Amino acid sequence: MMINSTDVVAVLPFISVALGSVGLLIADLLIPAERRHVTAWLAAALLLTAAVIALSLLGSPTFEAFGGMVISDPTAFFLDTLICTIGLVTILLTLRYNQVRGILRGEFYILLALSISGMTLVTHANNLLILLLGIELLSIPLYVLCGIARPRLESEESALKYFLTGAFASGFLVYGIALTYGASGTLSLQTAPAAPNVSGDPLLLIGIGLILVGLGFKVAAVPFHLWAPDTYEGAPTTVTAFMATATKVAGFAALLRVLHGGLPGMESTWQPLVAIIAAATMIVGNLAALAQQNLKRMLAYSSIAHAGYALVGVAAHDTTSVVFYLTGYAFTTLAAFAVITAIGSSEGEEMQFLEAYSGLGRQKPLLGAVLAIAMFSLIGIPPTVGFIGKYFVFQAAVAKGLVWLAVLGVLTSAMAAYYYLRVVMVAFIREGSAAAPLPTPSAPRNLAAAISVAAVFVLGVVPALLLSMIGNGMLSTTP
Repeated sequence: MMINSTDVVAVLPFISVALGSVGLLIADLLIPAERRHVTAWLAAALLLTAAVIALSLLGSPTFEAFGGMVISDPTAFFLDTLICTIGLVTILLTLRYNQVRGILRGEFYILLALSISGMTLVTHANNLLILLLGIELLSIPLYVLCGIARPRLESEESALKYFLTGAFASGFLVYGIALTYGASGTLSLQTAPAAPNVSGDPLLLIGIGLILVGLGFKVAAVPFHLWAPDTYEGAPTTVTAFMATATKVAGFAALLRVLHGGLPGMESTWQPLVAIIAAATMIVGNLAALAQQNLKRMLAYSSIAHAGYALVGVAAHDTTSVVFYLTGYAFTTLAAFAVITAIGSSEGEEMQFLEAYSGLGRQKPLLGAVLAIAMFSLIGIPPTVGFIGKYFVFQAAVAKGLVWLAVLGVLTSAMAAYYYLRVVMVAFIREGSAAAPLPTPSAPRNLAAAISVAAVFVLGVVPALLLSMIGNGMLSTTP
């Protein structure tokens, strides 16, 4: 296979992050331990550069590269930009937080960049093996990141649970790919379901089903969600923020590639299954979140519920609504986690329970406002981006004839208002403890919160800004 400059352009964001990660690893070896914040800023510069590259390529025409194994289209480049932006905000959250005895862990930022490189490969996948490679590349660094807070037992437990379930999910994915290849004789997402006499082949259907199971683990869809609450709770808070946003975006990118990009002609086969999974995910995620007193655990179940809302758009075969929803959800969730990291210590995770946020709105009005805005957006209250995102996915479901799914989404959103508003009530109505004053957030963390809140409002008030970026040349929204 001959490789030309066009092939390189197709995966330029991936190449820039992957090579930059190697350079970051070498640089970190030369940086003194007490100056590891330099590694963090180098990682931030790397991700900012990759985001600019992806954004500059957003208007490029769609084409296949590397013999059809990867695809270059606006969907991929927009998601590359979003993932790199999430990574950049995560780095801002980690400064003065990811510390051991006052020293930053430089390997944190290297692993973060390596995981992002895998995510940017997933967004361009046009071949099942490339999809598997990207998912493994994004997952393996995350296994380590979940346990990077050792010797905290909760962090080590989180890493072990995520590793075991991730390996289990990869087994389903690999077996599904093998069966799909056995039925069609190809690994291409474009030609496998279109191969002669295989569209109704039971072997192909089983293979596709197993692939969906593997990807269902990655997005924490019911019934493949059981790993998420324990992993999110035990992992360092900044890792949880990254997993709840960037990993979910990458997982849905894989789903969109497989279902909307590779199987549009088999919609009648996969749509009912995805709709049922979406319904179960919305119900289970919201019901479980009602009983949580730990804020990180509540946001884990919230993440599961929001995966259900995004699956509504997947079932409706509307890629634009899914991408819009994921963008809004990502910035909203980052705003919430910015508050959690702001009132936590640099080396501990003790500020997880709701009682710790009592009086937050009075002691730290700006932090309280950020938390309230995040909760309002997660509910879907205008003029936040959460409202617009839910409107788009529910509208797509109604247009597709899935009225029952849209109604269920509205009902579960009303249910979710209870536990989201409970957080606001604790922060603004309950009295805080005068004996335990809250710490002052650092400037980078304030910047991360400001970026997230600005996105929540700007995209909610002027959604056309985002739609103009993601609505042109997206994956087909019709079968």
